[in-house]
Amino acid sequence: MPCCFDGLSAKLIERAGFDVAFMTGFGVSAVHGLPDTQLLSFGEMVRSASTVCESLRNVPCIGDGDTGYGNAINVKRTVRAYAQAGMAGIMLEDQVAPKRCGHTAGKAVVTREEAFARVRAAVDARTEGQLDIVIMARTDARGTHSLDEAIARCNEFARLGADITFLEAPQP
Repeated sequence: MPCCFDGLSAKLIERAGFDVAFMTGFGVSAVHGLPDTQLLSFGEMVRSASTVCESLRNVPCIGDGDTGYGNAINVKRTVRAYAQAGMAGIMLEDQVAPKRCGHTAGKAVVTREEAFARVRAAVDARTEGQLDIVIMARTDARGTHSLDEAIARCNEFARLGADITFLEAPQP
């Protein structure tokens, strides 16, 4: 899935004929001259999501929702805001906030309970708001725990209602 980070990159993805795009938090952070360590605020990411979606005419986009910007209440707010911005989907991850880019060292993940609460909140936000948004639940537990732990988290994410599960870096 090709990644966009602003209106122009989104238009290029659409013009190239791709069927879907992903608004990457790494890319949006880089455009602002920042590392992907959740220094961009909820509002800045929602504005970027809106810009990307306004630029796309026929290509759905999944947005990087990072950790959901707080607890379960914040996750619900993030899902609603991404849906209102026009995102077709949102990816939420189980890293400790502030999160780190998935390809860097020093990552930590929240407990299973907290990870599951985030997914439950995202699914609840979609149901309660009757939102047309895909929930992608990501785990970084492979790098911090084990492949078995990462698979167990993905299985529970799916059971809780996530439409897509994403196991970051499945190989060591």
